[in-house]
Amino acid sequence: MKKKILVAVDGSYCSLNEIHYLSKLFGEHDDISIHLVTVVSGSLPPSSEWLDEEDKINMLSSEARKKFNLTKKHLREETAFLTHHGLKEDQVTSDLQLSRAGIANDLIFEMQKGTYDALVIARRGLGKLQELVLGSVTTTILEKCFNVPIWIIDGEIDSRRFLVPVDGSWRTLKAVDHLSFMLKNVPDIEIALFHSLSWLTPKKLLELDTFCDIWGKQWCDEHLTVPDAIFTGPEQLLRENGFDMTKVTRIEESRGPVAALDIILELRDNKYGTIVMGRRGPDEPKGIFGGVSGHVLRTVNGVAVWLVN
Repeated sequence: MKKKILVAVDGSYCSLNEIHYLSKLFGEHDDISIHLVTVVSGSLPPSSEWLDEEDKINMLSSEARKKFNLTKKHLREETAFLTHHGLKEDQVTSDLQLSRAGIANDLIFEMQKGTYDALVIARRGLGKLQELVLGSVTTTILEKCFNVPIWIIDGEIDSRRFLVPVDGSWRTLKAVDHLSFMLKNVPDIEIALFHSLSWLTPKKLLELDTFCDIWGKQWCDEHLTVPDAIFTGPEQLLRENGFDMTKVTRIEESRGPVAALDIILELRDNKYGTIVMGRRGPDEPKGIFGGVSGHVLRTVNGVAVWLVN
């Protein structure tokens, strides 16, 4: 099954980081489809939604039209970069849209109608406020989108090493499931399954009914009822998808009081390119220190963060 990735781009250096990351990961890989979408903001009069795209463009101010045409040029360049770095022309499509409901909402609508396996967005620099850390569009998408995995790219990333925190919950196993699906047959991937033993992190109790609903009772009985099920379940998913298990390692550590700090220290001390994390839903409790994935996302830089619900 071909994987479908939606990539939000805008011609900025952050967008180039997204394109670079995808080309490094999936160049020369046939089993992937990438759709680049750019949403351009521009003020239009009421009832203009009934007009075709060309008429809408003609109604823009001269400054907005100039921005639209420049963005179109950037989109062609981003498409060409991917096809010049290993992807075939029929694997890369693109679309330039005028905003209808705000850029973030338009991207969410595009994602929901297209049955994508992941949404790729960029992170814009560091700051103390979340909106400054991530950018307002990225922040809005994270607040509203919980049905498709989100990949957040920060910086120019070349490493093919993946850090995957596991804690025995079905959400972390879903994160491994997503990784194993997206990277099946992608060569030279190294994966570290990381379990934090931090003393303030509550230990997970396996909710087998939830696991069985997703992976089936027979699979769960075989792989999730052993003493080291925190690792054996994720390893089995990777094994079933053809990963080289000599490049999959286990790490158990306790260096800080909470799991997020252990994960951040592991990322700091080793050269990972991507961290893949399970993410709680909007209505689920996140503990006295907030969600682990949110804490990590606010703190780390220079890596890609995959968030999987």
